[in-house]
Amino acid sequence: MEQRKRYPARSKYRFEKKPKAVKIKPGADAGLKKVFAAIGVPDKAPFKPDPFQLEALAAIAKADCLVTAPTGAGKTWIAQQAIARVHAEKGRSWYASPLKALTNSKYSEFSKIFGPENVGILTGDRKENSDAPVIVGTTEILRNQLYDAMHAGTLLGTDFVILDEAHFLGDEDRGVVWEETMIYLPFRIPLLLLSATIGNAGHIADWLSSIRKKKCIVVEETKRPVPLYPLFFHPSGTLLPFASPGSPPKKMRLHKKVAAYASSKRPLFLAPPRKLPPFGDIMRVLKKYRLLPAIFFLKSRADCDHALDLCHDDLIHDRNRKERLSRRIDTLVSQSPHIAGHRQLWHLEHLGVGAHHSGQLPAWKLVLETLMTEGLLEAVFATSTVAAGVNFPARTIVFLNSDRFNGQEFVALTPTEFHQMTGRAGRRGMDHIGFALAIPGKFMNIRLIARTLSLPPSDVISRIKINFSMVLNLLLSHTPEQIEDLLHKSFATYTIMKGQPRESLKIDHKYLWRDFLKHLDFLKETGYVTKSGALTNDGVWASRLRVDQPLMIAEGFRLGIFPETDPVMLAAIIASFVYERESNDKIERAFVPNNLAKTFAAVTKQLRSFADCMSKQGFSVRPMILNPAAIMFAWATGRPWKEVASIAAIEEGDLAMLILRTADNLRHISTLGQVFPEAAVAAATAIELIMRSPVTMDYNT
Repeated sequence: MEQRKRYPARSKYRFEKKPKAVKIKPGADAGLKKVFAAIGVPDKAPFKPDPFQLEALAAIAKADCLVTAPTGAGKTWIAQQAIARVHAEKGRSWYASPLKALTNSKYSEFSKIFGPENVGILTGDRKENSDAPVIVGTTEILRNQLYDAMHAGTLLGTDFVILDEAHFLGDEDRGVVWEETMIYLPFRIPLLLLSATIGNAGHIADWLSSIRKKKCIVVEETKRPVPLYPLFFHPSGTLLPFASPGSPPKKMRLHKKVAAYASSKRPLFLAPPRKLPPFGDIMRVLKKYRLLPAIFFLKSRADCDHALDLCHDDLIHDRNRKERLSRRIDTLVSQSPHIAGHRQLWHLEHLGVGAHHSGQLPAWKLVLETLMTEGLLEAVFATSTVAAGVNFPARTIVFLNSDRFNGQEFVALTPTEFHQMTGRAGRRGMDHIGFALAIPGKFMNIRLIARTLSLPPSDVISRIKINFSMVLNLLLSHTPEQIEDLLHKSFATYTIMKGQPRESLKIDHKYLWRDFLKHLDFLKETGYVTKSGALTNDGVWASRLRVDQPLMIAEGFRLGIFPETDPVMLAAIIASFVYERESNDKIERAFVPNNLAKTFAAVTKQLRSFADCMSKQGFSVRPMILNPAAIMFAWATGRPWKEVASIAAIEEGDLAMLILRTADNLRHISTLGQVFPEAAVAAATAIELIMRSPVTMDYNT
């Protein structure tokens, strides 16, 4: 991927002279008349499974199966039918997904199908009916259960595993969890993988067949359940076909009017640089041509929030619709007083628009997703995070940029990312046709979008990497020599053995083995592993800390420097281990009690030599900072949410994530009761203190 400074879309349109502004007047190219005439709601018809769905059901009955099909094509139906078949035979199923929001949605869906008594959920912050025959949970929980089963020498308590959003195998941060799960899963358990965005499905299936000693059958469906039609929004307000009539899908040619705009040396504009376009005017154009509801994908959280004010004049005038929307909002927010006072509630109720991004509270995002799915909103302004994993469709998706910010820099949208976005366009059973609308601007490379629309999803590559939690947990049940055999099974090794190129380092089993030995040597030096390669007593209990910084936390307990009898102080100190956002660590002294400042200083001082030792050996160590500790201390002592949010000076969603991740770390500490009984009790108490509204929410509204 190209870096922002080299990216052509960000330098093409230089406004050296004042660009010509235009007034938006709704219009549509004559060539769209037939297309727009097809807009409407399909007639109700009895459900009839598609051939690919039946093919996948037949495949999973005799082998593993990888299903790749467009969003909304009906992959979940395959999972439901396969689970029902296992359930009828008194078997147990495990449905793993990458996102808590998706997991919660599937839990609700499966509970209605199989009965709430037969379905459980495991997400870290939710643990309900964990002995049920159908479990829905995050992939990390499933991976951890595999660790436990290997350690105990017992069978994993399931007869069938589904990995949803299987393309997360290629996720830079979390892909290792997917790969570990696939490697460790016993051969006897059939594996069903579901994904909308895998370009090299056959290669992945061949790898799985080679390590699981059983066939993995690929079932591929390329036809969208709702056809996609790309549009272009000319700054004058005229809608144009994006592609030339008769242009082949695999080599799209721009419509002549769009090509002329793309070639213009002084294009018309909808907004000056660093300003948002007039979304209210744009919405009126979309409304005239029945292109709502829409999801607008914007580049930042701030843009999503500011976009709402640009719709300020578009009040809902239909009294019946407004009353239905108000009643539903009242129901959804009734369980959360904080949500009932949300600053964007007015926009939701009076304009039918909302902002959806990671800076929002989970409960607020759930309200938006529910209203949008039920067809009660006109538009949602969202960052690209909504594109993956959530059943959140619209008639039209609108994009204003051909790049995205990956946390470090702006990079071009990949075909996979673009497919995930366009996959939200067109609602099965509610639309005959879906639309992808490009709105030009300074950061839109129109020709790049045309190429991306024509490309298949990107290939998934291995993201496996060695970390201390992995090493400790594998040593529970394997010798170092056996672990080397496991590393031979990695997707990275298979890819290189087959002579296929990789984007990054040649991470074959030799590279992985050297990295494993590097981690192993450090664990030996620090007393977590014996010279012969077995875990010491410290290594055994440290393996229970399946968190980002297990050794730093383990060392704190080993040195006896943590406040093991004080739940509030323990929560505060642990919060400093999970905080990832950049910070200058400046916080008003009034918000840092003396006892917290002294405890924090003592912990950081006594851990410094161990952290330095890790750094010298080439291992990354996240610095401890005071901000999150002070924030968590305030929250754990019972201060109101608004007051803590003000102290934190971060968005509510980030604050909620800090609390959730701290609670997750505390859950792992609470399992150390045999070694650190007081700390385990304090951790459990701390979880109760911090896991309260509005971080927690009622999922049954």
